[in-house]
Amino acid sequence: MVGFNIYHRKDDRWEGRIKKDGESGTKRSFIYFFAKTKEAVQSKMISFKLNNNNNSKCNTPLKCIYNEWLQSIQLRTKESTRANYQLKWNNHISPIFGELAVSAITTNNIYDFIHTKQKSGLSDRYISDIIVLMKSIFKFAVKHYHIEDPLDGIIMPKKKPADIAILDDNKDDLKHYLIEHLNTKNLGIMIAMTTGIRIGELCALQWKDIDFEKRTLTVRKTIQRIQTHDEMRRTKLIMTEPKSETSKRCIPLPESVLSLLYKFKEHDEIYICSGKEKPIEPRTMQYRFARILKNVNLPSVHFHALRHMFASECVKLGFDIKALSELLGHSSVRITLERYVHSDFAIKQEYMKRITFA
Repeated sequence: MVGFNIYHRKDDRWEGRIKKDGESGTKRSFIYFFAKTKEAVQSKMISFKLNNNNNSKCNTPLKCIYNEWLQSIQLRTKESTRANYQLKWNNHISPIFGELAVSAITTNNIYDFIHTKQKSGLSDRYISDIIVLMKSIFKFAVKHYHIEDPLDGIIMPKKKPADIAILDDNKDDLKHYLIEHLNTKNLGIMIAMTTGIRIGELCALQWKDIDFEKRTLTVRKTIQRIQTHDEMRRTKLIMTEPKSETSKRCIPLPESVLSLLYKFKEHDEIYICSGKEKPIEPRTMQYRFARILKNVNLPSVHFHALRHMFASECVKLGFDIKALSELLGHSSVRITLERYVHSDFAIKQEYMKRITFA
Protein backbone atom coordinates (compact mmCIF):
# COMPACT_ATOMS: atom_id res chain seq x y z
CA MET A 1 0.00 0.00 0.00
CA VAL A 2 1.43 3.41 -0.95
CA GLY A 3 3.03 5.10 2.11
CA PHE A 4 2.74 1.90 4.18
CA ASN A 5 5.75 0.03 5.55
CA ILE A 6 4.96 -3.03 7.67
CA TYR A 7 7.44 -5.57 9.05
CA HIS A 8 7.78 -8.28 11.69
CA ARG A 9 9.86 -7.22 14.73
CA LYS A 10 12.26 -9.40 16.69
CA ASP A 11 9.97 -9.15 19.73
CA ASP A 12 7.32 -10.94 17.59
CA ARG A 13 5.16 -7.83 17.23
CA TRP A 14 4.30 -6.19 13.93
CA GLU A 15 5.26 -2.59 13.28
CA GLY A 16 3.92 -0.28 10.65
CA ARG A 17 4.82 3.27 9.75
CA ILE A 18 3.35 6.02 7.60
CA LYS A 19 5.40 8.95 6.39
CA LYS A 20 4.13 12.27 7.69
CA ASP A 21 2.82 14.58 5.01
CA GLY A 22 3.69 18.20 4.42
CA GLU A 23 7.08 18.27 6.12
CA SER A 24 9.99 20.21 4.70
CA GLY A 25 13.66 19.28 4.80
CA THR A 26 15.47 16.10 3.92
CA LYS A 27 14.85 14.24 7.18
CA ARG A 28 11.81 12.03 7.03
CA SER A 29 9.58 11.39 10.04
CA PHE A 30 6.93 8.74 10.50
CA ILE A 31 3.86 7.81 12.51
CA TYR A 32 4.24 4.31 14.03
CA PHE A 33 1.67 1.60 14.68
CA PHE A 34 2.13 -1.64 16.67
CA ALA A 35 0.06 -4.82 17.05
CA LYS A 36 0.38 -8.59 17.52
CA THR A 37 -0.60 -9.37 13.91
CA LYS A 38 0.13 -7.86 10.53
CA GLU A 39 -3.58 -7.56 9.79
CA ALA A 40 -4.18 -5.59 13.01
CA VAL A 41 -1.41 -3.13 12.15
CA GLN A 42 -2.74 -2.75 8.64
CA SER A 43 -6.24 -2.10 10.00
CA LYS A 44 -4.92 0.65 12.29
CA MET A 45 -3.03 2.25 9.44
CA ILE A 46 -6.03 2.17 7.12
CA SER A 47 -8.25 3.74 9.77
CA PHE A 48 -5.67 6.46 10.33
CA LYS A 49 -5.37 7.17 6.62
CA LEU A 50 -9.14 7.31 6.16
CA ASN A 51 -9.57 9.69 9.11
CA ASN A 52 -6.58 11.93 8.40
CA ASN A 53 -6.10 12.14 4.66
CA ASN A 54 -6.99 15.03 2.43
CA ASN A 55 -9.24 12.94 0.23
CA SER A 56 -12.94 13.56 0.45
CA LYS A 57 -15.43 11.07 1.78
CA CYS A 58 -17.76 9.78 -0.89
CA ASN A 59 -21.17 8.30 -0.10
CA THR A 60 -21.88 7.38 -3.71
CA PRO A 61 -22.71 3.65 -3.97
CA LEU A 62 -20.15 1.60 -5.83
CA LYS A 63 -22.82 0.49 -8.33
CA CYS A 64 -23.19 4.09 -9.53
CA ILE A 65 -19.46 4.50 -9.95
CA TYR A 66 -19.30 1.16 -11.79
CA ASN A 67 -21.94 2.36 -14.26
CA GLU A 68 -20.03 5.61 -14.82
CA TRP A 69 -16.78 3.71 -15.33
CA LEU A 70 -18.42 1.26 -17.75
CA GLN A 71 -19.81 4.15 -19.75
CA SER A 72 -16.37 5.79 -19.86
CA ILE A 73 -14.76 2.75 -21.53
CA GLN A 74 -17.45 2.18 -24.16
CA LEU A 75 -15.43 3.53 -27.06
CA ARG A 76 -12.15 1.75 -26.29
CA THR A 77 -13.35 -1.75 -25.42
CA LYS A 78 -15.01 -4.55 -27.36
CA GLU A 79 -18.57 -5.62 -26.69
CA SER A 80 -17.36 -9.05 -25.60
CA THR A 81 -14.96 -7.46 -23.09
CA ARG A 82 -17.74 -5.36 -21.57
CA ALA A 83 -19.99 -8.42 -21.39
CA ASN A 84 -17.24 -10.20 -19.47
CA TYR A 85 -16.98 -7.28 -17.04
CA GLN A 86 -20.75 -7.27 -16.57
CA LEU A 87 -20.76 -10.99 -15.81
CA LYS A 88 -18.14 -10.57 -13.07
CA TRP A 89 -19.93 -7.53 -11.69
CA ASN A 90 -23.36 -9.18 -11.59
CA ASN A 91 -22.23 -12.51 -10.16
CA HIS A 92 -19.50 -11.49 -7.74
CA ILE A 93 -18.87 -7.80 -7.07
CA SER A 94 -22.35 -6.26 -7.00
CA PRO A 95 -23.91 -8.66 -4.43
CA ILE A 96 -21.20 -7.75 -1.89
CA PHE A 97 -20.18 -4.17 -2.68
CA GLY A 98 -22.76 -2.73 -5.05
CA GLU A 99 -24.88 -0.89 -2.46
CA LEU A 100 -21.98 0.22 -0.25
CA ALA A 101 -20.70 3.79 -0.27
CA VAL A 102 -17.39 3.70 -2.09
CA SER A 103 -15.52 5.36 0.84
CA ALA A 104 -16.84 2.69 3.23
CA ILE A 105 -15.05 -0.14 1.39
CA THR A 106 -11.75 -1.02 3.07
CA THR A 107 -8.77 -3.20 2.30
CA ASN A 108 -10.00 -5.66 4.94
CA ASN A 109 -13.30 -5.90 3.06
CA ILE A 110 -11.38 -6.80 -0.10
CA TYR A 111 -9.36 -9.51 1.67
CA ASP A 112 -12.54 -10.93 3.24
CA PHE A 113 -14.07 -10.98 -0.24
CA ILE A 114 -11.06 -12.88 -1.64
CA HIS A 115 -11.17 -15.45 1.18
CA THR A 116 -14.92 -15.94 0.77
CA LYS A 117 -14.50 -16.58 -2.96
CA GLN A 118 -11.68 -19.02 -2.31
CA LYS A 119 -13.83 -20.96 0.16
CA SER A 120 -16.66 -21.06 -2.41
CA GLY A 121 -14.36 -22.99 -4.77
CA LEU A 122 -13.61 -20.20 -7.23
CA SER A 123 -10.12 -20.55 -8.71
CA ASP A 124 -7.41 -18.09 -7.68
CA ARG A 125 -6.94 -17.23 -11.34
CA TYR A 126 -10.57 -16.16 -11.72
CA ILE A 127 -10.55 -14.33 -8.38
CA SER A 128 -7.49 -12.39 -9.57
CA ASP A 129 -9.38 -11.42 -12.72
CA ILE A 130 -12.21 -10.07 -10.55
CA ILE A 131 -9.77 -8.05 -8.43
CA VAL A 132 -8.16 -6.62 -11.56
CA LEU A 133 -11.61 -5.42 -12.64
CA MET A 134 -12.20 -3.89 -9.21
CA LYS A 135 -8.86 -2.09 -9.42
CA SER A 136 -9.95 -0.45 -12.66
CA ILE A 137 -13.23 0.69 -11.10
CA PHE A 138 -11.53 2.12 -8.02
CA LYS A 139 -8.84 3.79 -10.09
CA PHE A 140 -11.68 5.63 -11.81
CA ALA A 141 -13.19 6.49 -8.39
CA VAL A 142 -9.87 7.83 -7.10
CA LYS A 143 -9.52 10.09 -10.13
CA HIS A 144 -13.06 11.44 -10.19
CA TYR A 145 -14.14 11.24 -6.52
CA HIS A 146 -10.75 11.69 -4.80
CA ILE A 147 -11.16 8.74 -2.45
CA GLU A 148 -8.58 6.53 -0.76
CA ASP A 149 -8.04 3.39 -2.84
CA PRO A 150 -8.62 0.23 -0.73
CA LEU A 151 -7.04 -1.91 -3.47
CA ASP A 152 -3.77 0.01 -3.48
CA GLY A 153 -1.10 -2.56 -2.61
CA ILE A 154 -3.54 -5.46 -2.27
CA ILE A 155 -1.84 -8.86 -2.39
CA MET A 156 -3.37 -10.84 -5.22
CA PRO A 157 -4.17 -14.57 -4.93
CA LYS A 158 -1.36 -16.66 -6.33
CA LYS A 159 -2.39 -17.95 -9.73
CA LYS A 160 -1.85 -21.63 -10.38
CA PRO A 161 -1.16 -22.82 -13.93
CA ALA A 162 -4.34 -24.12 -15.50
CA ASP A 163 -4.45 -27.89 -15.93
CA ILE A 164 -4.83 -28.45 -19.66
CA ALA A 165 -5.64 -31.92 -20.91
CA ILE A 166 -3.53 -32.53 -24.01
CA LEU A 167 -3.60 -35.09 -26.82
CA ASP A 168 0.07 -35.13 -27.80
CA ASP A 169 0.37 -38.91 -27.41
CA ASN A 170 -2.75 -39.51 -29.51
CA LYS A 171 -2.26 -37.00 -32.31
CA ASP A 172 -1.44 -39.70 -34.89
CA ASP A 173 -4.69 -41.57 -34.16
CA LEU A 174 -6.64 -38.35 -34.54
CA LYS A 175 -4.80 -37.40 -37.72
CA HIS A 176 -5.41 -40.79 -39.36
CA TYR A 177 -9.12 -40.63 -38.51
CA LEU A 178 -9.47 -37.17 -40.05
CA ILE A 179 -7.69 -38.22 -43.24
CA GLU A 180 -10.00 -41.22 -43.61
CA HIS A 181 -13.17 -39.29 -42.74
CA LEU A 182 -12.37 -35.81 -44.00
CA ASN A 183 -15.51 -33.89 -44.95
CA THR A 184 -16.91 -30.37 -44.55
CA LYS A 185 -17.80 -30.97 -40.91
CA ASN A 186 -14.35 -32.31 -40.00
CA LEU A 187 -12.38 -29.82 -42.07
CA GLY A 188 -12.19 -27.30 -39.22
CA ILE A 189 -10.59 -29.86 -36.89
CA MET A 190 -7.86 -30.49 -39.44
CA ILE A 191 -7.24 -26.75 -39.82
CA ALA A 192 -7.00 -26.28 -36.04
CA MET A 193 -4.57 -29.18 -35.71
CA THR A 194 -2.23 -27.78 -38.34
CA THR A 195 -2.39 -24.03 -37.55
CA GLY A 196 -3.15 -23.72 -33.84
CA ILE A 197 -6.00 -21.35 -34.64
CA ARG A 198 -8.44 -20.49 -31.84
CA ILE A 199 -11.94 -21.96 -32.00
CA GLY A 200 -13.65 -18.56 -32.44
CA GLU A 201 -11.22 -17.60 -35.20
CA LEU A 202 -11.85 -20.93 -36.90
CA CYS A 203 -15.63 -20.49 -36.90
CA ALA A 204 -15.20 -17.04 -38.50
CA LEU A 205 -13.04 -18.32 -41.37
CA GLN A 206 -14.38 -17.89 -44.90
CA TRP A 207 -12.89 -19.28 -48.09
CA LYS A 208 -11.72 -15.78 -49.00
CA ASP A 209 -9.35 -16.07 -46.02
CA ILE A 210 -7.47 -18.90 -47.76
CA ASP A 211 -5.08 -17.70 -50.46
CA PHE A 212 -4.13 -20.74 -52.51
CA GLU A 213 -1.61 -18.79 -54.59
CA LYS A 214 0.25 -17.34 -51.62
CA ARG A 215 -0.41 -20.51 -49.58
CA THR A 216 -1.68 -18.61 -46.55
CA LEU A 217 -4.56 -18.44 -44.10
CA THR A 218 -5.47 -14.97 -42.78
CA VAL A 219 -7.16 -14.47 -39.40
CA ARG A 220 -9.40 -11.39 -39.58
CA LYS A 221 -12.39 -12.12 -37.32
CA THR A 222 -13.52 -14.18 -34.37
CA ILE A 223 -16.92 -15.43 -33.19
CA GLN A 224 -18.12 -15.84 -29.64
CA ARG A 225 -21.31 -16.04 -27.62
CA ILE A 226 -21.74 -13.38 -24.95
CA GLN A 227 -24.30 -12.58 -22.27
CA THR A 228 -26.84 -9.82 -22.87
CA HIS A 229 -29.15 -7.75 -20.69
CA ASP A 230 -32.12 -8.57 -22.89
CA GLU A 231 -34.81 -10.42 -20.92
CA MET A 232 -35.97 -12.14 -24.11
CA ARG A 233 -32.58 -13.75 -24.74
CA ARG A 234 -29.77 -14.18 -22.27
CA THR A 235 -26.97 -14.62 -24.83
CA LYS A 236 -26.15 -13.70 -28.39
CA LEU A 237 -23.57 -14.64 -31.01
CA ILE A 238 -21.26 -11.85 -32.14
CA MET A 239 -18.49 -11.55 -34.72
CA THR A 240 -15.70 -9.13 -33.92
CA GLU A 241 -12.05 -8.49 -34.61
CA PRO A 242 -9.68 -10.95 -32.88
CA LYS A 243 -8.81 -10.47 -29.22
CA SER A 244 -5.69 -8.35 -29.93
CA GLU A 245 -3.79 -6.73 -32.79
CA THR A 246 -1.28 -9.58 -32.77
CA SER A 247 -4.15 -12.02 -33.21
CA LYS A 248 -4.73 -10.58 -36.68
CA ARG A 249 -2.21 -12.66 -38.54
CA CYS A 250 -1.24 -14.44 -41.73
CA ILE A 251 -0.34 -18.11 -41.32
CA PRO A 252 1.63 -19.94 -44.03
CA LEU A 253 0.03 -23.29 -44.91
CA PRO A 254 1.93 -26.50 -45.72
CA GLU A 255 1.33 -28.04 -49.14
CA SER A 256 -0.32 -31.14 -47.67
CA VAL A 257 -2.97 -29.00 -45.96
CA LEU A 258 -3.54 -26.83 -49.04
CA SER A 259 -4.18 -29.85 -51.24
CA LEU A 260 -6.81 -31.14 -48.80
CA LEU A 261 -8.47 -27.73 -48.51
CA TYR A 262 -8.61 -27.38 -52.29
CA LYS A 263 -10.88 -30.43 -52.55
CA PHE A 264 -13.58 -28.62 -50.55
CA LYS A 265 -13.10 -25.08 -51.88
CA GLU A 266 -16.28 -22.98 -52.17
CA HIS A 267 -16.88 -19.38 -53.23
CA ASP A 268 -15.38 -16.62 -51.09
CA GLU A 269 -18.34 -15.79 -48.85
CA ILE A 270 -18.94 -19.37 -47.70
CA TYR A 271 -17.83 -20.11 -44.12
CA ILE A 272 -15.44 -23.06 -44.11
CA CYS A 273 -16.80 -24.86 -41.03
CA SER A 274 -20.49 -24.50 -41.90
CA GLY A 275 -20.33 -24.80 -45.69
CA LYS A 276 -22.90 -21.98 -45.80
CA GLU A 277 -23.03 -18.19 -45.89
CA LYS A 278 -23.85 -18.26 -42.19
CA PRO A 279 -21.18 -19.30 -39.67
CA ILE A 280 -21.53 -21.92 -36.96
CA GLU A 281 -20.77 -21.05 -33.38
CA PRO A 282 -17.86 -22.33 -31.24
CA ARG A 283 -19.92 -24.73 -29.14
CA THR A 284 -21.02 -26.53 -32.31
CA MET A 285 -17.37 -27.05 -33.19
CA GLN A 286 -16.75 -28.34 -29.69
CA TYR A 287 -19.60 -30.86 -30.11
CA ARG A 288 -18.14 -32.04 -33.43
CA PHE A 289 -14.73 -32.42 -31.85
CA ALA A 290 -16.22 -34.39 -28.93
CA ARG A 291 -17.91 -36.82 -31.34
CA ILE A 292 -14.64 -37.38 -33.22
CA LEU A 293 -12.77 -38.07 -29.98
CA LYS A 294 -15.45 -40.58 -29.02
CA ASN A 295 -15.19 -42.30 -32.41
CA VAL A 296 -11.41 -42.64 -32.00
CA ASN A 297 -11.75 -43.78 -28.37
CA LEU A 298 -9.73 -40.79 -27.16
CA PRO A 299 -10.26 -38.97 -23.85
CA SER A 300 -12.68 -36.06 -23.83
CA VAL A 301 -10.80 -32.76 -23.91
CA HIS A 302 -11.62 -29.17 -24.79
CA PHE A 303 -11.10 -27.93 -28.34
CA HIS A 304 -8.29 -25.73 -27.04
CA ALA A 305 -6.19 -28.89 -26.61
CA LEU A 306 -5.62 -28.79 -30.38
CA ARG A 307 -3.86 -25.45 -29.96
CA HIS A 308 -1.60 -26.94 -27.30
CA MET A 309 -0.95 -29.94 -29.52
CA PHE A 310 0.08 -27.70 -32.40
CA ALA A 311 2.45 -25.63 -30.21
CA SER A 312 4.08 -28.69 -28.68
CA GLU A 313 4.56 -30.31 -32.09
CA CYS A 314 6.16 -27.13 -33.44
CA VAL A 315 8.63 -27.09 -30.55
CA LYS A 316 9.57 -30.72 -31.23
CA LEU A 317 10.14 -29.85 -34.89
CA GLY A 318 12.56 -27.12 -33.88
CA PHE A 319 10.41 -24.03 -34.56
CA ASP A 320 11.88 -20.72 -33.42
CA ILE A 321 9.82 -19.64 -30.38
CA LYS A 322 9.38 -16.11 -31.70
CA ALA A 323 8.00 -17.44 -34.98
CA LEU A 324 5.71 -19.84 -33.11
CA SER A 325 4.46 -17.00 -30.90
CA GLU A 326 3.50 -15.00 -34.00
CA LEU A 327 1.80 -18.00 -35.60
CA LEU A 328 -0.30 -18.41 -32.47
CA GLY A 329 -1.11 -14.70 -32.38
CA HIS A 330 0.40 -14.03 -28.98
CA SER A 331 1.42 -10.56 -27.84
CA SER A 332 4.67 -11.88 -26.33
CA VAL A 333 6.94 -14.92 -26.41
CA ARG A 334 6.43 -15.29 -22.67
CA ILE A 335 2.79 -16.28 -23.15
CA THR A 336 3.83 -18.97 -25.63
CA LEU A 337 6.44 -20.40 -23.27
CA GLU A 338 4.26 -20.35 -20.16
CA ARG A 339 0.99 -21.63 -21.59
CA TYR A 340 1.66 -23.73 -24.65
CA VAL A 341 5.14 -25.21 -24.69
CA HIS A 342 5.19 -28.65 -23.09
CA SER A 343 8.42 -30.62 -23.27
CA ASP A 344 7.65 -34.30 -22.80
CA PHE A 345 9.74 -36.63 -20.64
CA ALA A 346 11.26 -38.50 -23.60
CA ILE A 347 12.79 -35.27 -24.89
CA LYS A 348 14.18 -34.49 -21.44
CA GLN A 349 15.74 -37.95 -21.34
CA GLU A 350 17.44 -37.35 -24.68
CA TYR A 351 18.76 -34.00 -23.48
CA MET A 352 20.13 -35.54 -20.28
CA LYS A 353 22.02 -38.19 -22.26
CA ARG A 354 24.23 -35.40 -23.54
CA ILE A 355 25.53 -34.73 -20.03
CA THR A 356 28.62 -36.74 -19.04
CA PHE A 357 30.66 -37.06 -15.88
CA ALA A 358 34.12 -38.31 -16.65
